[in-house]
Amino acid sequence: MTTNLSRFVLADMTPDARARLFLRAEADLGQHLDKVRPIIEAVRTRGDQALSEFARQLDGAPVPADGIRVTEAEIERACANVRAELAKAILYARDNILRYHATQLPKPMMLTPVTPGVLAGERWAPVPSVACYVPRGKGSFPSVSLMTLIPAVVAKVPRAVLVTPPGPDGRVDDATLFVARAVGVTEIYRCGGAQAVAAVAYGTATVPKCDKIVGPGSPWVVAAKQLLSRQIDPGPPAGPSEAIVLADGSANAWKAALDLVNESEHGPDSSAFLVTPDAGIADLVDGYVPKIWERQSEQRRGFSRTVLTGPRGGIVLTRDMDEAIAFTNGYAAEHLQVHAADPFSYVERLINAGEILLGEHAAICLGNFVLGPNAVLPTAGAARTASPLSVYDYMKRTSLVHVSEAGYPPLAEAARILAEYEGFDGHALAVSPWRDTPPK
Repeated sequence: MTTNLSRFVLADMTPDARARLFLRAEADLGQHLDKVRPIIEAVRTRGDQALSEFARQLDGAPVPADGIRVTEAEIERACANVRAELAKAILYARDNILRYHATQLPKPMMLTPVTPGVLAGERWAPVPSVACYVPRGKGSFPSVSLMTLIPAVVAKVPRAVLVTPPGPDGRVDDATLFVARAVGVTEIYRCGGAQAVAAVAYGTATVPKCDKIVGPGSPWVVAAKQLLSRQIDPGPPAGPSEAIVLADGSANAWKAALDLVNESEHGPDSSAFLVTPDAGIADLVDGYVPKIWERQSEQRRGFSRTVLTGPRGGIVLTRDMDEAIAFTNGYAAEHLQVHAADPFSYVERLINAGEILLGEHAAICLGNFVLGPNAVLPTAGAARTASPLSVYDYMKRTSLVHVSEAGYPPLAEAARILAEYEGFDGHALAVSPWRDTPPK
């Protein structure tokens, strides 16, 4: 049988071959790390001038050193350029995302009695400054602006800034600026890639030094975050897009094919697999995908074809749903879309994924743009331990404790015994009877 997509039959693969299916584009950042280091150093030492030079060299954009910050006039002009239909869709998505993220906002302070006379709890406060990175290399992404800026607004971050690459004309995408205005963010800087990460890590004459950076990016951005992790909190891991479409024999193959193409068109460094035990579904999807390619632009078709016919995409055939679920959990995809008549029958067994979209109507595209939950998700297997971007990523907790005079004695006695056992004399003295009878 002639196939259009890469096809991997798990039962026929060696352990090493199976392991290669789990590799992502950012699995080996070595080549990027070496190239990113001089970019970081240039921004650290030459600031805005280096950002201007990299804008010309890497983005092909004329950005003068004194023109990195987007002006209010530019924002006004951009908002006027956004067509009414697009503006309405952005505001609809904004409202859904705001409503969802508002439910995550914790109480500012919580104290609970843990033993008589002792209150313990925590206080939540926003991170002082956060840079929200919005990529542009393979398109314009106002949706990423919504997903990164709105949690900052909900968390009441005192200084939330947006950094994004300029287009070839030196301007920032109109819809991205419309989003910033719509959510109340006014600090926007035209710089992208590793140089943008360096700019917010060190600060320049124009770009402020920030405490944290969030948002997805290319391996160049991921590499810069890794190298600068001691200068700036790199935020949740978010690299090139990836998805698993998990389908049983009841799946609608046409809709599964559409969802498979969804993430594969992000770029040639994306990953996208249909995972199914049903060869009939696999064959149908294999036949449908080229029909979808016919309706895509040349660029997006090229991206999707590269992914779905290469080593990081295509069809994974399993012996049964047990093996399909095991593979899916091992892969820990950014997006997991379940195509089944009864998707809830599998949900308890699906452990590792950035998001799980249940049923043929829960298209990945809806999650990308308008559903409400954040679409900035852990990639490269990080979903085993990491979570979607949320309000919590823009906040920090501080423990709070109050001990009354009545509550102190039993705590002090237990602490003294433990301190003596561990050999900390000062600790033990601090809670000994000596505490109340200072030497004369």
